[in-house]
Amino acid sequence: SLRCSCVSGLSEVDDVHVFISSGENVRLSCNNALHDCKSTTWIYNRFRYSSAVELINKGIKKKDTESYERLSLGSDCSLNIKNITKDDYGSYICQQWTVNGQKLRTDARVYLHVLHVSSSSSSSSQTEFSAGLSVTLFCRLYSSAGVSCDDWIRSTGIDLFWVNQAGVKLTRSDSRYQISAPDHCISSLTTTLLNEDLNREWRCVIIHSNQVKTSATYTVKSSENQNSLNTPNSETTAAAHTSVFTNQEVVESTISTLNPGTSPIPLNQGVFVHPPHFRH
Repeated sequence: SLRCSCVSGLSEVDDVHVFISSGENVRLSCNNALHDCKSTTWIYNRFRYSSAVELINKGIKKKDTESYERLSLGSDCSLNIKNITKDDYGSYICQQWTVNGQKLRTDARVYLHVLHVSSSSSSSSQTEFSAGLSVTLFCRLYSSAGVSCDDWIRSTGIDLFWVNQAGVKLTRSDSRYQISAPDHCISSLTTTLLNEDLNREWRCVIIHSNQVKTSATYTVKSSENQNSLNTPNSETTAAAHTSVFTNQEVVESTISTLNPGTSPIPLNQGVFVHPPHFRH
């Protein structure tokens, strides 16, 4: 995740930015938690000026929320969300309150950014595979950090692009692919499927400071009765977030492709990292 020092009232707090791909599970840390979670409240805003939704109230999960079944409160007061969807992006605020309604600490805010890949061939997660079929894949970062996604990505130096199975960045110069990026948060890839594309993986990555923040894949797979083009889901998250080792390969291959002769760039392990600060 990224961190930004932002001023809230008279106190300076860190806003945390977490990147995840749809279908994964995520843990959002509460950086102002007390010794127990009886005072902890989690509030969600998709947009800056949208109505706030209370997810957790003083340690108890609210039952009237759309995401109720996918939510849980960790022993450290973190908010756990299962099977992330593209609609889960936005701002999550952790607060501490007394039983009398007095706020105990400064709000701790986490911005959740969701990477999602879809296909033009079908609105569902599967479409019939056929050699010669033209398929367009869309990779989009769903993000709301107080400004437009495009403005935010450009200001932070984040890159979104497609890589092949070897981790090499796909470019417009490759005649097999038509790549279009109307803004910094969306990239489409159009290709005509070949027989050898069976089990081929197209991966979309988010990179910041030469570190993979998250990635999402589209893979042509065959089954016993049919061939299909599958998107990641809660049952196949291994395809969406293969190990750190795989992401390291993506970084090394991409960096060496863009800058021949450069040494591999180490990938930070774990969910939370601390790149240079930035301001909204």
